[in-house]
Amino acid sequence: VVTVDIAGGSDWLQLLLVTVDIAGGSDWLQLLIVDQPINVCVTGAAGQIAYSLLPLICRGDVFGSDQSINLALLDIGPMLGTVEGVIMELNDCAFSLINSVIATDDALVAFKDCDAAILVGAVPRREGMERKDLLEKNAGIFKVQGAALGKVAKKSVRVLVVGNPANTNAMITSEFAPSIPRCQFTALTQLDQSRAQAMIAARAGVNTTQVRNIIIWGNHSSTQYPDIEHAFIVQGDGSHVSVTQAIADAVWLQNDFIKAVQTRGAAVIKARKLSSAMSAAKAIADHMNVWWFGTVEGEFTSMGVISSGEYGISSGIVYSLPVTIKDGTITPVTSLSISEFSREKMKNTEQELVEEKATALEVVQ
Repeated sequence: VVTVDIAGGSDWLQLLLVTVDIAGGSDWLQLLIVDQPINVCVTGAAGQIAYSLLPLICRGDVFGSDQSINLALLDIGPMLGTVEGVIMELNDCAFSLINSVIATDDALVAFKDCDAAILVGAVPRREGMERKDLLEKNAGIFKVQGAALGKVAKKSVRVLVVGNPANTNAMITSEFAPSIPRCQFTALTQLDQSRAQAMIAARAGVNTTQVRNIIIWGNHSSTQYPDIEHAFIVQGDGSHVSVTQAIADAVWLQNDFIKAVQTRGAAVIKARKLSSAMSAAKAIADHMNVWWFGTVEGEFTSMGVISSGEYGISSGIVYSLPVTIKDGTITPVTSLSISEFSREKMKNTEQELVEEKATALEVVQ
């Protein structure tokens, strides 16, 4: 076995040399490239979302069917017993891709040399709690985790913040990890995109895979704007028809549809008596998978990213935008035409994020 360091960096490959005799001829040297395990951390590991997410990661649905994983599960001390139970179940699943798995309540241990950090754990919003109260409680958590990431994670680490308020928590995490490029921090709006995609597919009578380029603008909250003005449906013959043509009901598209997406989380809680877990886990898997393998040519996806002023949006907030991805690099789509209807919705959710940022930064200073 030969180890080769690539350009002096931390990424490396193991090269397995095998000598094979072919039909009595001369010896041949066959070179087999074996992927090194990647280091993946999931926080809030004792929770419902992580419980649904971990099997998706460990069976290859996220980082690839041949990518082995060193898994670090982070949670608070009182929950480590539960996390150990989760590890027992992971072992019982006999996942071939798990190289190692640890449970810890120390962020510096969990994030050591991390390639992918999925920050699920956060204080949940409880009855009677104002959004400002939630911001104050979670800002301190993500400040600490950001500092730990900056200290021990790889500088190429890809960070996805799921714990709410996800956009502002992602901003705080980045703020306290200045050594990691800001473009490596994202917030989850794939769940909102998937909800919108499913609703449009049902209304149009097509499969969800036929619905493309729905955009989620802004915050993962009830102010988010699910935008179908650039979305299309792939028909059986491969041709495209716009969603606005396929669903000739502007009243529904501009009212009931938007409200249904914005309030879907609350509707799930009302029906299930618990927050979304299975669908959130699937959305996390989809978000990280497209970040790892890239978007399809001519299509985009929605991610909460740190704004650089695209479409006149305030810089420095984590705002969901349409993006393309190639070789792990996220590039906002900046060439779309924006209607007055959309612009008003986009400004509304922007204002909420500006206010959240100010509140959170005041708390952590």
